[in-house]
Amino acid sequence: MHEPGGLRLAYLADAADVAAQGANVLGVATFNGSPAPVAGGLPLAAVHMPLLTGSQNLYEVWSTGRPCTSGQCGRVHFRHTGQILFGSIVITESEFDGSDSPLQRVTAQLYREICATLEAEKYPHLLRVWNYLPHINRDSHGTERYQQFNTARQHALQSFGRAVIGSVPAASALGSVGDGPVVVYFLAGRTAPIFVENPRQVSAYHYPPEYGTHSPAFSRAALLCEPENIALFISGTASIVGHRSLHVGDVTGQTRETLRNIEALVAEANRLQRAAHFSMDTLAYKVYVRQPQDLGAIRNELASSACARAQMIYLQADVCRQELLVEIEATGIAPAAPVA
Repeated sequence: MHEPGGLRLAYLADAADVAAQGANVLGVATFNGSPAPVAGGLPLAAVHMPLLTGSQNLYEVWSTGRPCTSGQCGRVHFRHTGQILFGSIVITESEFDGSDSPLQRVTAQLYREICATLEAEKYPHLLRVWNYLPHINRDSHGTERYQQFNTARQHALQSFGRAVIGSVPAASALGSVGDGPVVVYFLAGRTAPIFVENPRQVSAYHYPPEYGTHSPAFSRAALLCEPENIALFISGTASIVGHRSLHVGDVTGQTRETLRNIEALVAEANRLQRAAHFSMDTLAYKVYVRQPQDLGAIRNELASSACARAQMIYLQADVCRQELLVEIEATGIAPAAPVA
């Protein structure tokens, strides 16, 4: 059993269950058009992304064992405890119609407001970021939209004196469905995390120029060591070894390779933090599926893996490289020490 104060993650199907957690909820992300939970002051990230299995509604709920305080800085809505902050921000590209690249303008504004919030509220360490943007693989204004996003993110982080290599948060960047807004939500803390890289992969921030003029600014995973819990945030992970996509056209092979990468990250996290004892079956997974017809093959592969008994959420999304058919992220939260 966890001590009462640590970070918690739950996937819920009923808005009433979200509201029932009361003052201890940090923030909520919804998917599949799920209605907002009736609870005042909650940062809410409404992501335009279909749920492929289970209940019609899905709520990703981040909470702690301590009461939280709500606030707003610019367009960032947030809640925090003394140690951790959840924030969300939404901006539509139509706000910048007529500019040379509305997506770059939106991304720059999003990240400037996030950085300003962290400075104002004194939560200096970005831990985990979720980025959802429409048409992530589409070319516009002379280049792919994901590359536009990476360029603007780097420039915004640098404008606040933040690192774009090394000490960068775990993150995911997926293509949402339709023409919705750009949605970002994040966790930040007052304690620096341990950043984790995958020995099987080139760090994303060191990708060669063939993937864009500005590399993605994220770590493969991050560990947050609280007094009560150790949290492992595994970034969106796909069938990439070194910096190359493997098993092109083979969704089963891609799923298997993705799991090898997650296994490597779990092992590396346990090596870096010896008090951690994470395993594949103790994590909670979000599985992003490009083509819904591939869902059966992906589920079959996961059912025969070391994470077969773990919680799985399946969402339809575009992955950052057009040849990638599946991406998986994971979160683990475990007691920092055995509790009697």
